[in-house]
Amino acid sequence: MLTFIKKLWLTFWRPAAKISLGVLTLGGFISGIIFWGGFNTALEVANTEKFCISCHSMRDTVYPELQGTIHWENNAGVRATCPDCHVPHNWTDKIARKMQASKEVFGAIVGTIDTPAKFEAKRLELAQHEWKRFAANKSLECKSCHSYSSMKWDEMSPRAQVQMKQAAAKDQSCIDCHKGIAHHLPANMDSSGGMISELATVAQNTDYEKGNTYYSMQFIPMFEDEAKTQDGGSLEPASAVKVVAVKDDMLQIEISGWRKEKGFGRVINQDFGMNIPTAALSKTAAQNNKIVTGTTEKEDDVTGLKWQQVSATLWVEKAKFVSNINDIWSVAQSAYKTNCSVCHTQPAENHFDANTWPGMFNGMLAFVNFDTDSEAIVLKYLQNHSSDFAKEKH
Repeated sequence: MLTFIKKLWLTFWRPAAKISLGVLTLGGFISGIIFWGGFNTALEVANTEKFCISCHSMRDTVYPELQGTIHWENNAGVRATCPDCHVPHNWTDKIARKMQASKEVFGAIVGTIDTPAKFEAKRLELAQHEWKRFAANKSLECKSCHSYSSMKWDEMSPRAQVQMKQAAAKDQSCIDCHKGIAHHLPANMDSSGGMISELATVAQNTDYEKGNTYYSMQFIPMFEDEAKTQDGGSLEPASAVKVVAVKDDMLQIEISGWRKEKGFGRVINQDFGMNIPTAALSKTAAQNNKIVTGTTEKEDDVTGLKWQQVSATLWVEKAKFVSNINDIWSVAQSAYKTNCSVCHTQPAENHFDANTWPGMFNGMLAFVNFDTDSEAIVLKYLQNHSSDFAKEKH
């Protein structure tokens, strides 16, 4: 056997005596084509979304997150897949990225992130690796589709126009301002992952007693009756309610505030002249004098609108309330300072008044990853710590 192998080896390396140079060249050329074709085919297979989500740690975590974003479904019908965003399109950078990704494949094989819990524990580290890479290549993958030179500045909002022109002048990396645009942010940066779950833990320990005041931590459905047969509207997050009665799993609550007389007055605001919503009543509840009572009227000198001070009595399920508003303000403040400082230094809470904050806050939402409950809580925090309420004016 050893003799045969030795002869085969010598034959393989012995100079050709009967094969022409043309045949050798043609054979080498054909072999090169076959090799290149096989290599390129394997490369393209590994550069598809199907290949990316063949690993369940990707399929069950970041892939569903992508499907809830504008990069997955939009009015232009253009979809960005995994390799579109995570693999450079030019060949040299693509090969370098593939070599780098071998470490990620090895991590998946050995089980570094093979469960949702393990993945979440590593999410910040994984995200930081990608952010660092995007910073180094100035978001090369993003700019394969999004080009500063192709942007229509006049069609942007004034605020976006200023920020984008500054970014274009520096050829800034897109990810500097758009972290979390396709996937959830790590728990310590994402209020939807940290804020609400933290408040839910606090709410589990709430003891409800008649006459006490409690504060909602999420949007909560309200009902006209204890049996929950008649829709009463929705209670806004971070809203104060007084418990009128406690019956099994239900609370009868009293909401106090001001509503505009114009229309049906379905929105009850926290204070006179301030658009800080406490609750949005259903049409029938807003018109029911047994549910909504109030006689004090006052005209807003700024808008000329008449406001009515009212209280509404409705039913809610006994859950999602905390007894101390500072529990809500604490997590809201943390989320504001963490999420809203990614692009620039955020304004002080008392920099604007309560009615100016909604417009300013809405301009920031494109750059953060808040869910609906978290958006409402952070905005309510800013309004309640605005120049209208702050002891020291900005």
